Amino acid sequence: MTARATSSPVGTVTRGTTNPNRLRRMDRWIAATHGAELRRAADPVVVDLGYGAAPWTAVELLHRLRTVAPRTRVTGVEIEPARVAAARPYERDGLTFRHGGFELPVAGRPVLVRAANVLRQYDEAEVAAVWARLCGRLAPGGLLVEGTCDEIGRRHVWVALGPRGPRTVTFATRLGSLERPSDLAERLPKALIHRNVPGEPVHAFLRDFDRAWASAAPYASYGARQRWIRTVRDLVAAGWPVTDGPARWRQGEVTVRWEALAPRG
Repeated sequence: MTARATSSPVGTVTRGTTNPNRLRRMDRWIAATHGAELRRAADPVVVDLGYGAAPWTAVELLHRLRTVAPRTRVTGVEIEPARVAAARPYERDGLTFRHGGFELPVAGRPVLVRAANVLRQYDEAEVAAVWARLCGRLAPGGLLVEGTCDEIGRRHVWVALGPRGPRTVTFATRLGSLERPSDLAERLPKALIHRNVPGEPVHAFLRDFDRAWASAAPYASYGARQRWIRTVRDLVAAGWPVTDGPARWRQGEVTVRWEALAPRG
């Protein structure tokens, strides 16, 4: 099979900022939560959409996913032709690079699409249409992971979506660098970052997160990890629909159902 033609890629050129190991938290979460689906897939195709000025994130994604699903194939997709040309020397078994955008110039339906720091420059009103377009290309059981992180990957927030739309929001951080959970607000995905205001669910969640963090201060004597775990337990007790458990919390993560944080209206 051949890939789709990409004479007119859909999207706009991003800044292209990237760094080695920047997306490690997202990669590890994907491997842990979606590895089984990749192993079951007849053709485990993965797209790293908008990998940036250098191909490091695509190279690392292939390595991390092959530890849990050895047949995984990754295609890095970039809308800037010069970036694709620069990445081509890094192609290897299971890793290719293509010129394109949101139309996803790959054959078949991907089992996973990762779009990190791609929508940050877009308007909030454009996000739903981009999500729908990308989710419409997913294989049954496929996953779109879209989010934002800082330059060295210490703080990261992403939304996981299936063919029918958003499912969860994950907050991930290097706990040793965290003063309070609401520090993650600056890394909210475009769909949520402008909704961190009173009256919106994500604002209420971060407020409760900070309060639980403050209440868990005595656990800091056992380390930041134990304080984080205690904090998340308090969020669960307060009724927030956390979908993961201590194994992920220990990584400095917490995942919440999308419906609990979705923008009003």
